[in-house]
Amino acid sequence: MTNREYKKNPNTLPVFDKNKSLEFGIYSLGEHMSNPHTNDLLTAQERINQIKEMAVLSEQAGVDVFMLGESHQEGFVSQAHAIILAAIAEATDTIKISSGATIISTSDPVRVYENFATIDLLSNGRVEVVGGRASRVGLFKLLGYDLRNYEELFEEKFDLLLQLNREEYITWEGQFRASLKNAHILPRPLNNHFPIWRAVGGGQGSAIRAGNAGVPMNLAMLGGPASVFKNTVDAYRSAAHFAGFNEKELPLATGGLFYIAKDIDTAMKEFYPHVNNGLIKANGQGYSKQSFAHAKDPTSVLNIGEVNQVIERILYQHEMFGNQRYMAEVDFGGVPFDKIKENIDVIGNKIIPAIRKYTTIKENN
Repeated sequence: MTNREYKKNPNTLPVFDKNKSLEFGIYSLGEHMSNPHTNDLLTAQERINQIKEMAVLSEQAGVDVFMLGESHQEGFVSQAHAIILAAIAEATDTIKISSGATIISTSDPVRVYENFATIDLLSNGRVEVVGGRASRVGLFKLLGYDLRNYEELFEEKFDLLLQLNREEYITWEGQFRASLKNAHILPRPLNNHFPIWRAVGGGQGSAIRAGNAGVPMNLAMLGGPASVFKNTVDAYRSAAHFAGFNEKELPLATGGLFYIAKDIDTAMKEFYPHVNNGLIKANGQGYSKQSFAHAKDPTSVLNIGEVNQVIERILYQHEMFGNQRYMAEVDFGGVPFDKIKENIDVIGNKIIPAIRKYTTIKENN
C-alpha cells in the first residue's frame, strides 16, 4: 500500500470540524513526585485516582482531549497507561481519550492495537494513539531491548502499527518481531480504524519522517521561542508535500507546560521548583533558571502566567503554527491537586471560551 492509498482512508486521521475553533486538551505524563514546596507525596493509588479525576474534571470543563503518557521508571505511575485510559473511558462520556505517548519501540504493536481497539469500543469510538520513541530510555533495559537499536525499533514497529490500523488481515515481516502471515487483527475499533499520531520532541529528523509517512504530528515543546519550533513544523509539512500528501490535511498538535497564577512573577516562582525537580527526577538534569526565565518573553512556548497572557500566547502560537490542537500539561513535578483543579477550572471558564472566540482552524499557507 502506498502513502497516497493510506492518505485516502479518512478514518486513520483525526477528525476536526473545519468550522470549529482550535481544540484544547490536557495531558499528563503520569508522574508521581513529591510537591517540592511541602515534600508531600501521594501513594500510587491516590495518584492514579487523581489522574482519573483530572480526566473527569476536564470533560466537565469542556476540554476536547485528555492524554496520558507511558513511562517505566521511578517517579511515575503510568507504566500500564492503557489500563488507566480504560478506566477513564468508563468514567467519561464525550472527551477524546489519547495516549501521549505510547512507547512503540519497546512494545508489541499487535498488543498495542488490541489494547487500544478495546478501549475504543469501551469509549464508543473516542480513542487516539500517539506513538513515541521514549525520551527516558531506562525502559529499554527494563523490558529487554537494545538501546543501540533505538531508531530502528521505533521506525519498524510504528510502520507495523500503521499497517495494523489499515488492514484487518495482515502479512508482514521485519527485523525485531516475528513475522505475521494473514494474521486476523481483532478486535477492530468502532469505526474499524482510530487516529494514530507520531510524537515529536522538537527535532526536525523525526518531524520529517512523520511528514514522509503522512501521519499527524504531536509536537512537545519544553521551552524556548516559538520560532524554533516553527522550523520543525515547516520541515514536517514540507516533507509531507514532497511525499505526495496534501500537507493542509495533516493535523498538528502542539503541547507544553501550563500554569496559571495571578501574574507571571507569581506563576514562575510557584511553578519553577515543580519543573526543575520534575526534570531532575525524570531525566537526571534540571531546568536552568536562565532558560526558565525566558518564560517571561511573550514569544516563549511555555504557557505560564496570568490568564490573559496565556490566552495571548496560545493565540500567538496558533497563528504561527496553524495547529489544530493545543495540549496543556498542568500537573508536572508534583503540582498539588487543588492547584490542578484550579487550573482546569480556569481553562474551562476563561481560556477555552476566549480561544473559541478568536480562533478557527485555518488552512496552512
